[in-house]
Amino acid sequence: MESLRCSVERITFTNEENGYTVLRVKVKGLNGLVTVVGNMGAVTPGTVLSLKGEWKTDVKYGRQFSVSEYEETLPATVYGVEKYLGSGLIKGVGPKFAGRIVKTFGTDTLNVIEEEPERLTEAPGIGKKRADMIKSAWREQKEIKNIMLFLQEHGVGAGFAFKVFKVYGESGISVVKENPFKLTEIHGIGFKTADTVAGKMGFDKESFYRLRSGILYTLNECSNDGHCLMPRGELTKKTAETLGVEESGLSGVIDELLFARDLMLEPPDSLYIPSLYFSETGTAKRLQKLLSGEPYLFGAEAATEKIEQTDGIRFDEIQKEAIRTAVNSKVMILTGGPGTGKTTAIKGIIAVFREAGMKILTAAPTGRAAKRLGEATGTEAKTIHRLLEAKPPDGYRRNEENPLRGDVLIIDESSMIDIVLMYNLLKAVPDEMTVIFTGDADQLPSVGPGNVLRDMIDSGAIPVVRLARVFRQAMGSRIIMNAHRINAGEFPSLKSVGASDFFFVEQEDNAEVPATIVDLCVRRLPKYFGIKPSAIQVLCPMQRGDNGAQNLNALLQNAMNTSPAALSRGGTEYRQGDKVMQIRNNYEKEVFNGDIGRITEVNEEERTLSVSFDGDLPVSYDITELDELVLAYAVTVHQAQ
Repeated sequence: MESLRCSVERITFTNEENGYTVLRVKVKGLNGLVTVVGNMGAVTPGTVLSLKGEWKTDVKYGRQFSVSEYEETLPATVYGVEKYLGSGLIKGVGPKFAGRIVKTFGTDTLNVIEEEPERLTEAPGIGKKRADMIKSAWREQKEIKNIMLFLQEHGVGAGFAFKVFKVYGESGISVVKENPFKLTEIHGIGFKTADTVAGKMGFDKESFYRLRSGILYTLNECSNDGHCLMPRGELTKKTAETLGVEESGLSGVIDELLFARDLMLEPPDSLYIPSLYFSETGTAKRLQKLLSGEPYLFGAEAATEKIEQTDGIRFDEIQKEAIRTAVNSKVMILTGGPGTGKTTAIKGIIAVFREAGMKILTAAPTGRAAKRLGEATGTEAKTIHRLLEAKPPDGYRRNEENPLRGDVLIIDESSMIDIVLMYNLLKAVPDEMTVIFTGDADQLPSVGPGNVLRDMIDSGAIPVVRLARVFRQAMGSRIIMNAHRINAGEFPSLKSVGASDFFFVEQEDNAEVPATIVDLCVRRLPKYFGIKPSAIQVLCPMQRGDNGAQNLNALLQNAMNTSPAALSRGGTEYRQGDKVMQIRNNYEKEVFNGDIGRITEVNEEERTLSVSFDGDLPVSYDITELDELVLAYAVTVHQAQ
C-alpha cells in the first residue's frame, strides 16, 4: 500500500448513496492534476488529504490512485484556505467573499472563524448579519462532519449527513445509535441501508425495532408497486424472507402494531398502513355520500342546443349523453382515448352549467395538465394541490371544515390521481357539489398507490359515459391512430405518410441510438416542425443504460445548453437554462412530483438556484436540496405521466 499527500482541486463526481468520489488533486512533485477515486464522502476543494491506496490504470480513464484509507486535514496555505472556504462549504461564502476574508486574515482565517468569528466584520463587505451566518454555518458544518464520519463508519454515504442533521439536529448521532431504523425517516435512506447500519452496530437480528421496521418496509414496498394492502399471511411471509427470520417471530409484532394503530386491519386479514386505510375507506364513504345527494336536474337539452347555435359547436350523441349525465348525476365519470372528443364534451358540460348560473371549478393532478385544461376550456384550472391550498405542516387548508366553494367540480386526467390525493380532494368537496371525473382509463395508473379511476369505473356505482368514436380531425394524427391500434391489440403502422406527426427511425446498432436522438432533438425535428429544441421532450423506458434517461440527459444538456453558470451536486451539473423535473412533493415550495420547469438563475456565490415551473414565480433551491431535481431533457414514461 502506497501513501499520497495531496490538496483537492475539484470534485468530478460523488455518489451520495455510498460516498464513492472521483477527485482531481494536486500532488507535490507531480506535474498536472492526479485523479483519485474511492469512498471519501463529502470532501471539499482546498482540503489536504493523506491517502493510502494503490495506483491503478483504468481502461477508459487512465492512471488513477485508488484509495483504501484517507485522513482529512484543514488547508495550511492561503491558496488552500481560500479554495476551501469558497467551495460552497459554508452558505453565504462563495469565491468572492472567501477572497475578501482570506485577504484580511491570511492563514489565520479558519482560526478566526472557529475562535473569534466576531472579527469577520473586519473583512470588506462582511457585516454583522453575514458574520453571524458564517459562525452558525461553521458550527453546523462541524456537526455535519461528525455525523458524516459516524455514518461512513457504518456504511452510509456521506451525502446523507446533512439530511440527518436537518431532521435531528445535533442529536443525530445519539438518535441513530438508539434506533438505527430511525434513518428510514430520512428521504433517500431506505430500510436496507438502515438495516446494514444496525448490523454493524451489533443490533439483535430479532430486535423489536428491526422486526417492526421490516414489516412497515414490506408494506411500503407493496404500496410502491401500487397496492394499498397486503393479506396478513403474505406480509408475514415476505417480511420473514426479507429479514431472514422465522415467520412465527413476526406474529406478536404485527399484533402490537395493530394495537398501537401503526397497522390497520380490514377483516378478515387485509393489513394496511394507516394513511392508506383511511384514504381508501374514506374515499368510498365520501363517494357514497355524494352519490346519495340530489342532482341539480335542469333542462340540459335546451341549453345544449343554445350553445351549439351560439358557439358553433356540434356535439355527437355520446357527447350529448355526457352533458345530460353530468346534469342528472352528483358524481359522474367521462372516459375515452385520445381524439374521442373529451375536451369538446367538457366544454359543453361547462357551458351548460354556466348557462344555469353555476360556479365551476376545474383542476388536474399536474401543472401541465391543468394548464392544458385551462387553455382548452377557458377556465382558471389549477393543480389539485393548489386547489386544496396545500400548506405544510398543516396539510391542506381546504378540507371538511373549510370546503371548496362552488357548484360543480371538474377533474381532468383522473387516472393520475392516487388514493391519498383522492381522499384529500373528496374531503374538501361539500355534499351539495357535483363532481365530474374525466380521463383515459387505458393510461398508466397513478404513480402512487391505488388504481382509483379504474376502480371507480369497475365498481358500477358511478355513472360512466365512454367516448369511443375517433373524430375525423384526430384521425389526421398518426400518434392517435396508433394509440387506438395498440389498445385494440393491433400492431402500430410504422409508415410515415406526408406531413406526419409519427416517425419510426430504424437503428440496428444500439450504441448509435443516443447520437441519433441528440440529432433529432437538436437539428432534424426543430427544422421539420419549425420549433425550438427546448420544446422537445424525450421519453424512454428506463433510467440507466446507454439509452436511459440519465445518459440521454447528459448528452442533450451538453448539446443544448452551454451556460457557464452552474452548480454541481451528486455528479450532476445544473446549468442556468436547464430543463428540470421535481421528483418528490415539496409542500413548502408548493412544487410536486412530476412538475417540470427551467432553471432561471444560478447564484454561485450563495450556492442557490431558481426554477420557474410552468411560468410561475421562480422557486429557490439551496445546493443541499438539489437531490429533489433531475435533468428533464429526457424522462422515463412513468416520470412523464
